[in-house]
Amino acid sequence: MRIIAGKGRSLPLKTIEGIDTRPTTDRIKETLFNMLQYEIADCRFLDLFAGSGQIGLEAVSRGAKEAVFVESGKKAAACIQDNINFTQFNDQCRLMQMDVMAAIRSLEGKGTFQIIFMDPPYNQELEKDVLMLLSKSTLVDEDTVIIVEASLKTGFEYLEELGFTLDKCKKYKTNLHAFISRKE
Repeated sequence: MRIIAGKGRSLPLKTIEGIDTRPTTDRIKETLFNMLQYEIADCRFLDLFAGSGQIGLEAVSRGAKEAVFVESGKKAAACIQDNINFTQFNDQCRLMQMDVMAAIRSLEGKGTFQIIFMDPPYNQELEKDVLMLLSKSTLVDEDTVIIVEASLKTGFEYLEELGFTLDKCKKYKTNLHAFISRKE
């Protein structure tokens, strides 16, 4: 696993052992960031269920002004901190080792994020719970892009009742990226 592009290009990143995380493959990560290339520069990036932190670190490498990583797992949070230190992106990165819902509540009133990425454990409907909280949150405005990495079985038919719209859905062999925004 590595940073693909930007000022940290080719830097290797650590990941934690075991089945608790599923690192996004380089090919899927590259596709994702090609789709986001015009949104990244100077954005505030929120990485929920951050795992190793590779998605937020890729964003910083490509020009995001700030990345906030939320990860409740002790080993995963230590891995994220190691990766932040190794890439020397300390000034632009903040790690919150806590539950995602608690982190969102603690960030309330502290500005919006232009991009919110989440990769929750699959098939537990955690993305729905997070989106319900974000639907009433000051972290999201009409320009915020929310990306959910989920299993191919995940449905998003509830988005409209939360005030969101599914802008696009990119499917891969084993998972998908849903691009969601607040309805205008």
